Amino acid sequence: MNASDKETLKESLAACDESAAMSAIDRLSGDGVPANEIVAICNEGMGLLGERFDQGEAFIPDLMFAGMIMKKIMLKLAPELSTEQSEKRGKTFVIGTVKHDVHDIGKDIAATVLRGNGFNVIDLGVDVAPEKFVAAIQEHKPEFVGMSLLLTTCYRSITETMQAINDANLRNGIKICVGGAAASELVAERCGLDYYAATAVDGVNWAKSF
Repeated sequence: MNASDKETLKESLAACDESAAMSAIDRLSGDGVPANEIVAICNEGMGLLGERFDQGEAFIPDLMFAGMIMKKIMLKLAPELSTEQSEKRGKTFVIGTVKHDVHDIGKDIAATVLRGNGFNVIDLGVDVAPEKFVAAIQEHKPEFVGMSLLLTTCYRSITETMQAINDANLRNGIKICVGGAAASELVAERCGLDYYAATAVDGVNWAKSF
């Protein structure tokens, strides 16, 4: 593997330079580098961008642009990705904006950053009823569940969703977090969640710690 192209890909993704990233991928593919190794390099670039975000050197639009670039990269590499890589896919993260809340920007940023870091993301969308979270947990058996909360009027939706998960006996074995403008550590604590993610990167780092 050309170390220079590897660093170029990692840095260009962290810098949201789509043209440079795609060119580096073409060169790496031409040199015979497996698609799954290229994805791993991209994940390093996303991680580097996350570090810059934490340090105040990158901002929410950067995370959004990088997420869009990552989607294009995955589409480009999809035909080459092996069955073996699919079997080694990262842990599953179910995410959605809670019932009566239709905001999706924060959730979408979190989903793209999670995907960029190797998670299998099941995005339930917005205005997600408690029973839909329950059904997704039963179907996909995720390790993590994330709830997005942008409206203070929707606190009750968090409580109802947690109650539904508990009533279905699905609480054991999964970690649950909440994020969004109306979320807080107090909300997480009072509603029985495991973590409050102040930013998408916080949520990713929390999930990766397991």
